[in-house]
Amino acid sequence: MANQDVTIILVHGAWGDGSHWRHIIPALTKEGYKVRAAQNPLTGLEDDVAKTKDLIDAQEGKVLLVGHSYGGAVISGAGNHEKVVGLVYIAAFAPDEGESLGGIFARREPPKGGASIYPDPKGFLWIKYDEFHDSFCQDLAADEALVMSLAQKPIHGKAFGDAAGSPAWKIKPSWYQVSDQDNMIPPATEKEMAEKINPRKTIHLDAGHASLASRPKEVTALILEAAAAVK
Repeated sequence: MANQDVTIILVHGAWGDGSHWRHIIPALTKEGYKVRAAQNPLTGLEDDVAKTKDLIDAQEGKVLLVGHSYGGAVISGAGNHEKVVGLVYIAAFAPDEGESLGGIFARREPPKGGASIYPDPKGFLWIKYDEFHDSFCQDLAADEALVMSLAQKPIHGKAFGDAAGSPAWKIKPSWYQVSDQDNMIPPATEKEMAEKINPRKTIHLDAGHASLASRPKEVTALILEAAAAVK
């Protein structure tokens, strides 16, 4: 039986919003969990952490945070909230204190999808519409990838330069999913971050960056395992 005292908050990454969890939300809800999906502004790490904390504040009882991609950096900060009891990283960044996402990227050759990113005059970063499918979600059906592409929400370049604060994964239990065919974050970088945070469990999926959409069953199972562990 699901723990009715645990709320699962799903935190989206760059170039998306809460609807990126559309395959996960029904499955978690059917298991009896209260689920919420953040809608962050993607204007900077501090802004997005604050917005996520607002959503945590609105919940009663314990909270399990789940972050995809850039959302991993967000939950690493927001996870310091006293209600948060665990963190789940889905093909996500898990920066240490003082690290920036740009600095993490600089450790290796840029991923294939990096060439598809371009800035607009206001400093927001976009993925070229006609390259989104191949870069972000190559293992999704064409129609679903098209919707993700055309509805993408840009992220301000500032978010990649902001230094992370003290991460919650140092003091709270975590779980991590590596996407072995990721074109947005190098799989080797994901594996490296997973090893650093010393999660209770790491799973590898033969999936692209949008594993929350292409492999929802496996991602849901990991989230449920984490939720059961924090009862």
